[in-house]
Amino acid sequence: MNPFTYARPTGIDEAVSLFTPDSRYIAGGTNLLDLMKENVTHPEQLIDITRLPLKDIEETTDGGLRIGALVSNSDLAWDARIEQHYPLLSKAILAGASPQLRNMATTGGNLLQRTRCYYFYDADTPCNKREPGSGCPARDGLNRIHAILGHSEQCIAVHPSDMCVGLAALDATVIVKGRDGERRIAFADFHRLPGNEPERDNTLADGELVTAVELPAENFSTHCAYLKIRDRQSYAFALVSVAAALQLDGGVIRNVRVALGGVAHKPWRNPEAEALLVGRPADKAAFGELADALLAGAIGFNDNQFKIELARRAIVRALSDAVEGAV
Repeated sequence: MNPFTYARPTGIDEAVSLFTPDSRYIAGGTNLLDLMKENVTHPEQLIDITRLPLKDIEETTDGGLRIGALVSNSDLAWDARIEQHYPLLSKAILAGASPQLRNMATTGGNLLQRTRCYYFYDADTPCNKREPGSGCPARDGLNRIHAILGHSEQCIAVHPSDMCVGLAALDATVIVKGRDGERRIAFADFHRLPGNEPERDNTLADGELVTAVELPAENFSTHCAYLKIRDRQSYAFALVSVAAALQLDGGVIRNVRVALGGVAHKPWRNPEAEALLVGRPADKAAFGELADALLAGAIGFNDNQFKIELARRAIVRALSDAVEGAV
C-alpha cells in the first residue's frame, strides 16, 4: 500500500474543496481498502467523509424517501419504512455480502463498488479498466462470471452490487454535490457501459460526492421479488440476479419493472420492453416474452454462455414469485 495523506472534513463543501485528481473519498472502506491493498488503486489522499451529515433517512415532499449516502446497508435494509414500502430494496441488500460488511458498507459506497473481475484485481495482468489500452484478457480467459450484455471489445466486466439492482428497478435518483453545485442523476444514467472507456464506471465528474439517493413514492410494495443465483448460498456475487416488481389489477399487468444484475457493466433495464407487458395477463407466457426482449443481443463467451438461459429462466421465476407477493 502506498503512502497517502488523510483529511477528515466536517462539512460537505469542505470535503468537495479538498478533492484533487489523486484523492478518494472513504466511508466504510469495504471496497476501497481492498483495492489499495491489492495495489489496484493508489490514492495520494483519502478524504474521510464519515463526519458529514449524511446518515439520515427522511421522507420527501412527494411521499418518497431520501436516503443519506452514509446510511449503512444494515440500517437501510432493516429500516421499517424500507421494509414496508420498498421491500424489494431491503431484500436486495440482504442478499449481498455478509452482516459484518453490511454494518460497514454505506449507501453511497455501494453505488461506487468496482468490478470483481479477476484480471482487474490482479495488478500483474493487463486490464483496460485498470490500465487503459493494456488489453482485456478476460475475453479469452476465465470469464464465467462476466457480462453477456452491454460489453465491448475493451471490457466484459460486470457490476457487483445487489443494492443497485433494486435501486434500478425502483427508478431511484442519485443526488451529488461538486464544485459546481448539486445535481440529480437518474439511476439509469448513473452507471456506464464500458464502451471505449472501461476505466469510467459512472457519470460522476471529478470530485463530485454522492450525498443521497431518493426513492419515488411509487413503490411496488405488494408484488415484488429479488432472486439471486450464485455459486454459494452466502457471501458470493451473483451469476445472475433479478429485481422484479409488478402492479396488478385483477391479474392484469398495469406496470412492471425488471432489473438484472451479474450480466452487464451496470444494472440492466429496458423500459421499452417492460411497456410491452402493460395490459397483458400476469402469466409465464408474458414473462417469457419480456425475458426474451431483455436478453435480445446477449452474447456470451467460452465459459459463460450458460448465463443467457439462466437469466431467461431467472426472469420468469422472479416475476412469477412477484405475482404471489413480496418475496
